[in-house]
Amino acid sequence: MSALGSLREALWVAAGSLNSSKLRSFLTLLGVILATTALIVVMSMVHGMDVYVAEQVSDMGTDGFRLHRIPILGEFDPKKYLELERKNPKLTVEEYQFLKSHLTFVGDIGMEADRRVSIHYRGQELDGADLMGVTTNMAVISNIQIARGRFLTDFEDQRRMSVAFIGNDVLERFFLDRDPVGKTIVVSGKPFQVIGAAKKRGSVFGQSRDKFVIIPVSTFLKTFGARPELEFSAVAMDHAHLNDAEDEARVLLRAYRRLRPNQEDNFGLMASASLVALWDKLTGVLATMAVGIVSIFMVVGGVVIMNIMLAVVTERTYEIGIRKAVGARRADILGQFLIESALLSAVGGFLGVMLAWMITLLVRLATPMPMAVPIYAVLVGVGLSAVVGLFFGVYPARRASLMNPIQALRWER
Repeated sequence: MSALGSLREALWVAAGSLNSSKLRSFLTLLGVILATTALIVVMSMVHGMDVYVAEQVSDMGTDGFRLHRIPILGEFDPKKYLELERKNPKLTVEEYQFLKSHLTFVGDIGMEADRRVSIHYRGQELDGADLMGVTTNMAVISNIQIARGRFLTDFEDQRRMSVAFIGNDVLERFFLDRDPVGKTIVVSGKPFQVIGAAKKRGSVFGQSRDKFVIIPVSTFLKTFGARPELEFSAVAMDHAHLNDAEDEARVLLRAYRRLRPNQEDNFGLMASASLVALWDKLTGVLATMAVGIVSIFMVVGGVVIMNIMLAVVTERTYEIGIRKAVGARRADILGQFLIESALLSAVGGFLGVMLAWMITLLVRLATPMPMAVPIYAVLVGVGLSAVVGLFFGVYPARRASLMNPIQALRWER
């Protein structure tokens, strides 16, 4: 018989053995099922958050970076934060203009200021909205999609005009059944004419990203104070020059602020890659804990599989004797029980994958937690469970292959 034929026969025998005692097989696989489920759920959560942070949270794309007054701290320290807030000067319009005129590796750079406001329209009110004063190029830099009307123009910015571009939440709150363009809303007591509305962007951890009003930055500075908290958003000329653009921006801002070589930056610079790296660091602890839990479950499941396979070998002693008597080799018996053990464990891995997929689906429907099952998690889950079955099936399989055929045939006589 060919090797392929032997393998096919071994698989059929193993499948028949599992099917003949379904309850025992399920109880045997419970540890492997739980281990695989835990592994894939954690990997799905981490993967979903990685994608979400990279695509949604940063708004910078793969070629963008931002300059802030205070850098994002790896571990939040209130004392350190207050110290930086006291020590670091605010970014200024003059610094923005200096960078804009001197940066060579940057395709574009924009400026933004923001504050929380309440919005009114014909007796209706919307509290806790973000009012953002931006340069006119921020629509492209932050990838703002237009649903109705248009975005701000340079003319409106230069003339400090009271015009507004609104988010989807503002649109649905005040203008659900009408065109918002040309209507006047009141923002913190100041009237603004709506010129356009953005497409829906969704939420981050349950917090809406569509509850905003955008006005020209010059209008913001004239109306709400000339020294707000500013941040600069820049896009490198291409991804290959992203590091050069970041370094250039850092050097120019340090030079403008006359910082000595031994002085630390008194501002923060963050790119999408840095944000994802920070998230990876935070999820590293979770992944380490998950590995520990999964390892315990896998070992327990493997021990149970080995125990059950030893019982199976004892039950089928007479069968082993007959197979050896008609010419089965030790390798045939060994392969048969190894395949059965691996198949048993792989079925547990597959059931764990299905359970993890259902849990992931329920979490996505019931909570704002972004989760996505990556293909590699499925392959790792099923593959790891099969390896566990092989490892813990070696001893029972070897014991079966070493049986004396004469003693085995006497087992049930």
